[in-house]
Amino acid sequence: MVVWDSLYPRLVAFVYAKVKDKPTAEDIVQDVFIRAYTKSNQLKEAQKLSAWIYQIARHAIADHFRANLKPLLPVNVDWESSMADLNDCVAICLNVLIKTLPEKYRIALELTELENLSQYELARRLQISYPGARSRVQRARKLLRAKLDKLYRIETDSYGNIVLCENRISCCSGSEKGCINSDVTPS
Repeated sequence: MVVWDSLYPRLVAFVYAKVKDKPTAEDIVQDVFIRAYTKSNQLKEAQKLSAWIYQIARHAIADHFRANLKPLLPVNVDWESSMADLNDCVAICLNVLIKTLPEKYRIALELTELENLSQYELARRLQISYPGARSRVQRARKLLRAKLDKLYRIETDSYGNIVLCENRISCCSGSEKGCINSDVTPS
C-alpha cells in the first residue's frame, strides 16, 4: 500500500503531462493500478515495480489516445477547405517579406528558393565560396523567419500545411483572403 501511495502523485503528474486533463489523468492512473494489481503475478523482480507500473501507464496513455482517435475517411475530408487559402496567403506574404531583406540575403534566397538554384550553383553565380553561399542562405532564412514570426502566428499540421495564420498586424499582402484577422498587437 505504501508503494501505491508514494507512486500515485508522481504517476498522475506523468500522465497529466501527456493528456493535459487532470480528471482523465486520475482515471488513467486508477486503471493503471487496477491493471498492475490484476497482473501482479507477471512481475518477476519486485525491485522493478515502479518501472513496470510506468510501462503500464505508457500503454494506458496510448490506449486512451487510440480510443479517442476518430477515423479519417476520405469522404469526410473537406478537400476544398481554407488550407489552400492559408498556404497561398503565407506564400504571398513571404514573397513580400523577401523583398524587405538586405540585398545580399534577398538575392541568395530568391535564387535558391524561387529559382531552385543549388547552393553550389549560387556560390558559382555570385562568385563566393560554397560555405559563404550556404551561410548567406541560412542567414536569409533566419531573417525571413524572424520577420514572419513578428507579423504572424502560424501553425502547421504534420504535413507542413498551414492550419492557422493569425495576423499580429495587418496582412502584408493587402488581401485578407485566407488570413484570419486578430486583435493581437505586434510583440
